[in-house]
Amino acid sequence: MTHQKRRKEAAWKSRKQDRRPHGKIKSFKELSND
Repeated sequence: MTHQKRRKEAAWKSRKQDRRPHGKIKSFKELSND
């Protein structure tokens, strides 16, 4: 359960860093807040 969430977070972080932090970063932060 937690491992999967950690893996998803890592993937999100990797994707957000790969792209320009504009709207993707917001989505990632929103997901983290949830």
